[in-house]
Amino acid sequence: MITRGPSLTEQVRQHIKQLIVDGGFVEGRIPPETELATDLGVSRTTVRDALSRLEHEGAVVRRQGSGTFVNPAGLRIKTRLEEMWSYEEMLKDHGFTPSIRVIAAEVQNPSPDTAEALGLSSEDRVMAMEKVFYENDEPVVLTYNFVPTGLLEKKVNQTDAKAPIFEFLEAQTGRQLAYYVSEIVPVILTDDWADLLGAAPGSAAISFDETGFSADGQALVHARSMFRDDLLRLGVMRRRAGG
Repeated sequence: MITRGPSLTEQVRQHIKQLIVDGGFVEGRIPPETELATDLGVSRTTVRDALSRLEHEGAVVRRQGSGTFVNPAGLRIKTRLEEMWSYEEMLKDHGFTPSIRVIAAEVQNPSPDTAEALGLSSEDRVMAMEKVFYENDEPVVLTYNFVPTGLLEKKVNQTDAKAPIFEFLEAQTGRQLAYYVSEIVPVILTDDWADLLGAAPGSAAISFDETGFSADGQALVHARSMFRDDLLRLGVMRRRAGG
């Protein structure tokens, strides 16, 4: 039974998605919306909205006159670039046991790029957090998060810095991260970066350069993340415009 909460449609989406992953639908056929609604104790509208989200992400397809079916091709994408997720969740979705090491959590002046992204001056201060994420003890993601100290309501320690950035921002600033504006930037790993990621110095890596915003457009965090693409693959389902 699905319990009512602030994100009921998302609860239903996750529940149906888990059933899909577990092979819970005979021959990949999704039951009618009315049947799902009765089984889950929610409205048909909620089920319809949840299925629409699953269709958008490619997990299901609707066939006119036939119904809704699991889309095996869409399930090949474990982590979707168009969605926000924590790295802990991402690694779990890939079947790994994640762990985190906080390298540093300290107050410093922002770099020019960070100052511009967050609308700060070079004299302002940011909380800089450097972390490495491991999958089954193998380093796979190196992250830097920079949060304006003017937004922080509490003193930050190593335990605070270890929390997922969504939880950190809500706990430390009282604001929720609503969306990122992201650029995918290839980088050449410096000696320090390579050492932390267990890669060869001078090798290439995928990098996200992102600024995270609250729903009202307040810049909350500037982030840089580097990935071991030999261990982790991200994907997106591309469609024709207007399709």
